[in-house]
Amino acid sequence: MGRTMKAVQYYEVGRGPHVVEIPVPEPGPGQVLLKVTAAGMCHSDISVMSWPAEEMPYELPMTLGHEGVGTVAALGPGTVGVAEGESVAVYGPWGCGVCWKCAQGKENYCLRAAELGIRPPGLGRPGAMAEYLLVDSARHLVPLHGLDPVQAAPLTDAGLTPYHAIKTSIPKLVAGSTAVVIGAGGLGHLAIQMLRAMTPSRVIAMDIADDKLSLAREVGAHEVVRSDQDAAGQVKELTDGLGAEVVLDFVGNEPTVAVAARCAAVEADINIVGVAGAPLPVGFGLLPFEVSVSSPYWGSRSELIEVLELARGGMVKAHVETFGIEETPEIYDRFREGGIRGRAVILP
Repeated sequence: MGRTMKAVQYYEVGRGPHVVEIPVPEPGPGQVLLKVTAAGMCHSDISVMSWPAEEMPYELPMTLGHEGVGTVAALGPGTVGVAEGESVAVYGPWGCGVCWKCAQGKENYCLRAAELGIRPPGLGRPGAMAEYLLVDSARHLVPLHGLDPVQAAPLTDAGLTPYHAIKTSIPKLVAGSTAVVIGAGGLGHLAIQMLRAMTPSRVIAMDIADDKLSLAREVGAHEVVRSDQDAAGQVKELTDGLGAEVVLDFVGNEPTVAVAARCAAVEADINIVGVAGAPLPVGFGLLPFEVSVSSPYWGSRSELIEVLELARGGMVKAHVETFGIEETPEIYDRFREGGIRGRAVILP
């Protein structure tokens, strides 16, 4: 009988995750086996576990965790590019590697992933909330170069996703501009730091929770506003009636997209990052002139390298709480209820 490992699996629709014992995978040709050192917990996991059976696109049971960092434990035949013992972060949105988008490093926008059944770890494939993780290719690994694994794990999604959203709007984030961050939790508190590090913009953070607003202040928001019916009016007041040049919505539900629309200035960018799925009507007269609305997804591999460089330079630091793998089901309950201030990281 082969080796076994602990893993956090979602195995039945309507029930919470459980810690189970499963076999340690063996790396095949071109693959890499990682000994997981840290795995981040994400609201996307909560979304997956809330889908009804008829909407579940993944085969269950499924090991959770799409934010992974580990040490190379074994290489499959013919694998090149990494060495055993090397500490690496996992680039999560796997693609085919050969289409036009993948050729640009944008595997998050792979044109053939759905057709070929390629899915990210923890979102269709076995994920990082386990003692070991099998990675399909060394190209999906980025060296840590000394960065703390606990810090690096959330950066692979909670850092990469806002970085990509901000980077697309950099031309509008000039001196005198304003950026609004809606939702100051796991992604939002990193977005605030990135905006401060990458732009001269004034940053206004919104949330409904006092502890999240406090965290937003701690990490560099110039202003904090409670996300209620008066929030957009306060943004307009703070911007002399003009509104914000960039609005980043890390929630994406009906109240927040409505606030985002009311905060936007003429020619603003509204980037809806949150996965709640509420629509924002776009049409002449519905938004200020020439407002662009986008729904970015994750980021490119090269952008992950850039995010890790920001962290190594001390410009971005995730606020994390760490837990053992046996605690994971209970921590998911806390996470669902908003009981984690920044990001939860599991140490297998």
